[in-house]
Amino acid sequence: MTHVSPDHDQQVFNEHRNLLFSVAYRILGSAADAEDAVQDAWIKWSAADRSQVTDPKAYLARIASNLALERLRSTRHQRETYVGPWLPEPILTSGDTADDITGAESVSMAMLVVLETLSPLERAVFVLKEIFDFGHAEIAEAVGRSEVAVRQAAHRAREHVRARRPRFTADRSRQRDVTKRFLAAATGGDINTLMELLSPDVTLWTDGGGKVRQALRPIMGAQMVAAWFAAIGKVTYQGVEPADMNAELVEINGGPGMVFSGPGRVIATVTFDFDADGRIIAVHNVANPDKLQAVAGGTTHDVSTP
Repeated sequence: MTHVSPDHDQQVFNEHRNLLFSVAYRILGSAADAEDAVQDAWIKWSAADRSQVTDPKAYLARIASNLALERLRSTRHQRETYVGPWLPEPILTSGDTADDITGAESVSMAMLVVLETLSPLERAVFVLKEIFDFGHAEIAEAVGRSEVAVRQAAHRAREHVRARRPRFTADRSRQRDVTKRFLAAATGGDINTLMELLSPDVTLWTDGGGKVRQALRPIMGAQMVAAWFAAIGKVTYQGVEPADMNAELVEINGGPGMVFSGPGRVIATVTFDFDADGRIIAVHNVANPDKLQAVAGGTTHDVSTP
């Protein structure tokens, strides 16, 4: 048997680390949980008899997706008892993700919110099949189900996502332009421009997780949402005066987004979903401090699909 050095094993694992995080994050919607799943995958990889592994990439992806699925099942209850709307944990993404239309769409806040409505099995199967193009047999092995069960779960998940997630042609430069104009209008209290940029039936979802004051129900309609954002430049928010509030345009979850910060801390992220005309149809505002650690840490993730 050929002896393989631990350094080589580490190198092989590191080569696929981005992929493992990308799979786990889409299954879990949480950067912290996805990182834990990647760490657990390393422990399993280190302990495995790697001389039997013919395809390290597929092997590692199976381990990571299985660990993510277990974790998703165990955290399900926490999400059901969550205070107010539950939104995914935002991450900073690289230009590579934004340039990969499928990758960007599949990691968008809007898509992750839809994936949250699937069963854990359907979600794992959808991520592996539709986003990473794994075969049914490989997925069956990863999730410990028969191939028939996997095919059925894949079909249910695909229909469910298709019904809730209309596919618009994403004009990336238009999205960036609208986000830029929105940021200027919100910080300047320009309600008319905000109204122009918002679809009449826009919905704002705010996630404070009971840790900070946020709307516990979705805010609907352009007038209400514009008023909510126009107040940003005028009122104290989470104890931060408007003069001390910094707003920055960054790439979040594969698209343009905004990070609001005060002295020494990130206060909120805001991302948008756009309709076919390029107007904002949904706003996702994450303010739960527990969910802002990945953004505050400043790590940029390349979660483009291989």
